[in-house]
Amino acid sequence: MNNFHLTFGLLAAASLSVQLAQGQSTTLTARLDKAADGLEKKVVSWRRDFHQHPELGNREFQTAAKIAAHLQSLGIEVKTGVGKTGVVGLLKGGKPGPVVALRADMDGLPVTERVNLPFKSEARTEYNGQQTGIMHACGHDTHVAMLMGAAEALASVRSELKGTVKFIFQPAEEGAPAGEEGGAELMVKEGVLENPKVDAIFGLHINSQTEVGTIKYRPGATMAAVDQYAIKIKGKQTHGASPWSGVDPIVTASQVVMGLQTIVSRNLPITDNAAVVTVGAIHGGIRQNIIPEEVSMIGTIRSFDGNMQKTIHRRINEIATNIAESAGAKADVKIDIMYPVTYNDPKLTDQMVPTLEAVAGKNNVKITPAQTGAEDFSFYQQKIPGFFYFLGGMTKGKKLEEAAPHHTPDFQIDESCFVLGMKSLCHLTVDYMEQASKPAAVSGK
Repeated sequence: MNNFHLTFGLLAAASLSVQLAQGQSTTLTARLDKAADGLEKKVVSWRRDFHQHPELGNREFQTAAKIAAHLQSLGIEVKTGVGKTGVVGLLKGGKPGPVVALRADMDGLPVTERVNLPFKSEARTEYNGQQTGIMHACGHDTHVAMLMGAAEALASVRSELKGTVKFIFQPAEEGAPAGEEGGAELMVKEGVLENPKVDAIFGLHINSQTEVGTIKYRPGATMAAVDQYAIKIKGKQTHGASPWSGVDPIVTASQVVMGLQTIVSRNLPITDNAAVVTVGAIHGGIRQNIIPEEVSMIGTIRSFDGNMQKTIHRRINEIATNIAESAGAKADVKIDIMYPVTYNDPKLTDQMVPTLEAVAGKNNVKITPAQTGAEDFSFYQQKIPGFFYFLGGMTKGKKLEEAAPHHTPDFQIDESCFVLGMKSLCHLTVDYMEQASKPAAVSGK
């Protein structure tokens, strides 16, 4: 056989191998879709149970127990107590291949629910010294239920999976209680991406102001890095009738607040990326005719670029310190770095968007602007390629202004989105595995 026929034969064999693999993948996803359709009622039931019994970060004991029991019933290897209350399930496929992680967050928020649902949360707690309700006001209950459904669907075809799936049910995405570690950062520290080492991670977030059937994503910087700061202005206490006898920290703090507003407008290249510097609270004084000794303020910083983040930190220190000094006061500035930027690996994003288009329809998959909200999914993305996307949870035809945003008492989700959520997680998993296992192109001379 001459070289031409040999090369042609090898290319034909490789092409046939790829076609067969694609055919097998199509059959597999069709079976997963059927499984997801059949799990809808079960997923809705799970979600309603979690919604009615929410738990705050690092306290998701009942939630974790229900998740672990379900995974164990599927024959999935389960590890509990990861990152305080986290649950990790390991599903080993019947064929060799990459390790794909899927993540859902479990915690609720200190919000008193106002939506009149049959499964409305009546849970109560004390938070930061105040009595409050507990509510799944960000949709984490839906994330957990959909991932439990995806786990059941994927477990039903385990012998055909070309790799391993790691299911990560994470506590404290909204932040750990004061004095505690938690969330994705702690899970990463405890080795959730190791043993076996994860090759790629996928996560979704429900969105109450995006229509059901729609999926949104963004390559690169998707959600902001978040930092928090605290500034104390120390003056000299005196009688309110003779302010010249002291140093007024209230006036000084007011000047600092206004000075901070110039950081974004005057110190940052805002055509490159957005940024936010917000003062969220300011406290000082106890009586109308006493100028106090001290005023404190706290706030949040949002940024999408590391250099801009450093500039913001530097300018907060300079503005507070120099304004205070000019007034004869002193400023103490503390900045805590909280979550990094949620960054969708561009190569992985380009690779997986066709999967989302196949499952949701090309016209229903859209690029979204960067969001100044934050997500601790970013800690996983610092270590491995990750893809984070948004699933529409607003009833079709509903006016946007009528849909309550996340973290509010009126937050609500249309449960008809759950099937698409499950299917998207399953498709991303098997398609990533399939692409990783494709034979290399055959070349000849």
